[in-house]
Amino acid sequence: MRPNALGRTIAGVIAVAGLAAGSVATAGTSFAATTSTARTAAVAQPSAVAATQNFGLTSAEAKNVQDFLADHWGYTGAIDGQLGTNSWKAFQRCLATYWGYTGDIDGDPGPNTIKALQRLLKDSYGYTGAIDGIAGSGTRAAFKRFAA
Repeated sequence: MRPNALGRTIAGVIAVAGLAAGSVATAGTSFAATTSTARTAAVAQPSAVAATQNFGLTSAEAKNVQDFLADHWGYTGAIDGQLGTNSWKAFQRCLATYWGYTGDIDGDPGPNTIKALQRLLKDSYGYTGAIDGIAGSGTRAAFKRFAA
């Protein structure tokens, strides 16, 4: 009887170990699928226009820009020091009139908006870099001079 009891015990241990291993493998697979799905969903979402983009300006400097936009380019939003969509729409109207901006008046300060801004800054505010649509340190420093 003894060998039979030992055999059943070993068989039981092997069965439990097999079930546990199967559960862990399944859990790992389901976790990986969930993570993969979440990553795919996050990547598939369209990017939104940033809420504000001051390009290094302080709130006081951004308020100066908003005052300029309100005085000359139809900006009617709050003078709050946050260059948001409506501030950039007004700025795009200025840039379209004088500085070669040809994109949509959509309030998104993307590369085409920045290129036109760089042309303005190169003309009168000491910007010496390339017209490349990248708001790097030179663009930001000249934009601060514009906003002063």
